Formats: sequence, structure tokens, C-alpha cells
Amino acid sequence: MPSNRSAAACRREPRRLDRNIGAWMAIYISMYIWLWLAAIVALVSDQSERPKYGTVAWEGDSREVLQSFPEDVRQNLGFQLWQLQQGEKPSDYRPLPSIGTGVFELRDQDERAWYRVVYLSRINDVIHVLHCFEKKSREMPRRDFEKAKQRLKAVRARLAQEKKHEKRG
Repeated sequence: MPSNRSAAACRREPRRLDRNIGAWMAIYISMYIWLWLAAIVALVSDQSERPKYGTVAWEGDSREVLQSFPEDVRQNLGFQLWQLQQGEKPSDYRPLPSIGTGVFELRDQDERAWYRVVYLSRINDVIHVLHCFEKKSREMPRRDFEKAKQRLKAVRARLAQEKKHEKRG
């Protein structure tokens, strides 16, 4: 069946197709660039929203006491401290309002005893480990309670002093 189109019209059709491909390529490239820019912006904003990696400040002999705990207990409590440093909630903790506001304990146990790490929650990206101890009964021994309270008082006084010096300088 003969076509109504001339030979010249047939020769022009590939050019139109070339122009269409060029337009589609330009659209594709611009979309590709925009997607990359959006991904970079999302990555940068996600990194800025992550909590800073906290540091641990050991009060008194708390680090040495923790190092004397059995290996499994040390690993569990160490992991929970690491979770705190990452800004996450540890797996086994509870507040200790009787010692002070913002004070918590990490807990672990084995067949021999219960182990505790008493800490002051994160202040200026620092987790203050006030006291570590081992106990055999359900109640917190009075001397451990008093030691944690005493160290909390010292930390708060030190933080207040630092804040006072910041205002002057």
C-alpha cells in the first residue's frame, strides 16, 4: 500500500526522534542530579540530627569496681553503658529518685549476686558513673546508697562550679 508521505518527510522523521531523545535525556539527567542532591541533603541533615557520642566520667573507684565484676557481667554492663553513649536506652535500667533526680541504675546478675552501676544521666554529653557495687540481698546496702549520694553531690557541685566559671569567662 503506497504511503502519502514523501521521501523527504521520511528522512526528517529520524531527526525529530533525535530531538525527542535529546529532550528525554535532558529530563533524565536533571532528575538524576536532583535525586542525588536530595540524597546528599538527607544524609547531611540525618548526620546532624544524630546524638553526639557521649563520654563516661568515672567517679571515685567505680571503674575499678566494675572491672572486678565477672566477665559476663562486665560485658553486659559495658554494652549498656555503650548504649547510653549512643543516646539509646539500655536494656535493663531503672530510675533511683531516692538518690537524686536524673540518677539511674544499670542492672545485671549471675548465680552468685546482683550487680549495679549507678549513674547520673547525660549532662553535656557526659554520663557520670557514680558508683558500682555487688549485692547479695534485694535491698541496696546503706553504705552503697550513701556513697552514690555523696558522689552525686560532688558531681553537681563540680558542674555548678564549671557553669559559674563559664559565665565569668
